[in-house]
Amino acid sequence: MTTHVIAVDVGGTEMKAALVAVEPGTATPLREIRQPTPRGDGPILDAVRGLVESLRGGVELAAAGVVVPGVVDERTGVGIYSANLGWRDLPIRDRLAEQLDVPVILGHDVRAGGLAEARLGAARGLRDVAVLPIGTGIAAALILGGALHTGGGRAGELGHVDVGHGERCGCGRTGCLEAVASSAAIARRYRARSGEPAAGGAEVVAALRDGDPHAAAVWQDAVDGLARGLIVLAGVVAPECVVLGGGLARAGGLLVEPLTARIDELLAPHHRKPRLELAELGDTAGCLGAALLATEGLTTA
Repeated sequence: MTTHVIAVDVGGTEMKAALVAVEPGTATPLREIRQPTPRGDGPILDAVRGLVESLRGGVELAAAGVVVPGVVDERTGVGIYSANLGWRDLPIRDRLAEQLDVPVILGHDVRAGGLAEARLGAARGLRDVAVLPIGTGIAAALILGGALHTGGGRAGELGHVDVGHGERCGCGRTGCLEAVASSAAIARRYRARSGEPAAGGAEVVAALRDGDPHAAAVWQDAVDGLARGLIVLAGVVAPECVVLGGGLARAGGLLVEPLTARIDELLAPHHRKPRLELAELGDTAGCLGAALLATEGLTTA
């Protein structure tokens, strides 16, 4: 049976929305819209409502799935905090449900993207999975026993695990994984070390391919930090697979091969070694995950 839902992925700069046909094992976007994200919670919620109305087009909808960044409590439907979008304790699900005549399911953007990779992408068929987008920050989506683990909206903050270095993080602490291995940190550390410009991790990867020793040193620190973060994850939740996503995953083998080797060096022999895969769904993962949350939310409600 095909279920039609509307999925909305609210990003810090762009909103992606789609009418999605969901069947067991598949989710197919039928119509899509992208537009800039407005500022302020009122305009954002108005924009979500407008996207839903624009996409429904006479189709009988089962639900709308909306995913947002920040700290999100999926159970209560509240956006607890978003630094980029500027809200605190915003009852997003209830506010939207007042305006739309379909059930609304609220989710977190990283966890929704992780769910999509686990169901439809690089980790399909597996039950214990961590999906790790590496971009401006680092957070993990945890799928344990086939279900999303949310921890009241706070699970998966791997970026702020102390991996034993002296760099200061934006959170004010030192040692955070995010401070050496995020795309932003890699670019910042390369600029400081080499004096060369680098807006993001992609430029450092290009320099690494060209044999730049400064890029190699910064990359080695990032790989070591990621390996140390992942062995913590392996010891605590023992995922079968870790899916690497975000802009940094475009480095492909330059990331996976040394990271696998470093995990081999550090991992305790009695811990499950996770298989490393590269994400398959790109920037469509959030929307597809929102569609899955909409249908799975209906199933489990």
